[in-house]
Amino acid sequence: ICWDQWFPEAARLAAMGGAEIIFYPTAIGYMPGERERGGTTSHDAWQVVQRGHAVANGCYVAAVNRVGFEPNPGGDGGLDFWGQSFVTDPYGRVVGQGSAEEDEAFICPIDLSLVNEARDYLAHFFRDRRIESYGGLTQRYLTES
Repeated sequence: ICWDQWFPEAARLAAMGGAEIIFYPTAIGYMPGERERGGTTSHDAWQVVQRGHAVANGCYVAAVNRVGFEPNPGGDGGLDFWGQSFVTDPYGRVVGQGSAEEDEAFICPIDLSLVNEARDYLAHFFRDRRIESYGGLTQRYLTES
């Protein structure tokens, strides 16, 4: 499910199946030199995507990520994990976030009544989908390159 966290289809299917919380366990971070070249761009994109899943599907998202550095066994660099596990509510608000530096567990109280509230308020996100237009989603690409 780590890689699936980037795709809206996976979150939508989970929510359509009744998920109130989507958990994304992951191991994601900076490749050698990436932070120097792009700053926090990739980390920011990761958090925005998860927050978007929460809003678009009216559910909580808990994105769990490890901290620390793991060298590549082949000797060419490694991965510097972002940490900063977080929980976002159905409106995309970050309601809990972990450390970027320390290995930790944190408890984030949530209010599941917000799921029904958000799904009622944002019902059009499910109701107004033009599902007849989505046939192409079952294909890898719409056109051959």
